Amino acid sequence: MPDNLTTEADLRAEIVRVGQLLYRKEFIVSGDGNISARLDDTRILCTPSGLCKGFMRPEELLVINLDGQRMDTPTAENAHLRPTSEMAMHLEVYKNRPDVRAVVHAHPPTAVALSIAGVSLTECMLPEVIVTLGLIATTPYSTPSSAENAAAIRHAIRQHDGIILQRHGSLAVGNSPMQAFHRTETIEQIARITFMANLMGGGEPLPAHQVE
Repeated sequence: MPDNLTTEADLRAEIVRVGQLLYRKEFIVSGDGNISARLDDTRILCTPSGLCKGFMRPEELLVINLDGQRMDTPTAENAHLRPTSEMAMHLEVYKNRPDVRAVVHAHPPTAVALSIAGVSLTECMLPEVIVTLGLIATTPYSTPSSAENAAAIRHAIRQHDGIILQRHGSLAVGNSPMQAFHRTETIEQIARITFMANLMGGGEPLPAHQVE
């Protein structure tokens, strides 16, 4: 359980809140995106597949184990639902990062557009991004919801709290769903600034000694 959340009900409420924020910020549309968080060392609370995260209810969230199997008792509210199709990617994060308590996958439009255009966010442009998020890696394109997609993030997520999935979206991790959301915001913010800087002729990244 994330440190700032004391009960499963608290965690469910925060995941629902993050889903609403992602939708209102237009980081996701329709049934896009997914959110998950650790309940304990063996159980993960996750969003269901295909459901609009902007209108999700706490009782629609599902509990799975680290093999992706449902662990909760189906209810009238969630018996017809199944875990997010990107669950393999989430589980890859948890298996490689014991420190991570939550994962947010979204489709922030500027970040996605830059990845299609071949513009990397790896270079350090803003000190705030380095302090709050660190370096942002971009993984090679792989089919969404596939085993290949999960494998694509394996090495990057070991050393990065925010990554870009080429042509697909962002992946951010944190000690809570809200922190992972804030890191998603940071990714889209630096993407917008990078886009605007390129329109004005580009810009120089911070010198290595300043990054350090």
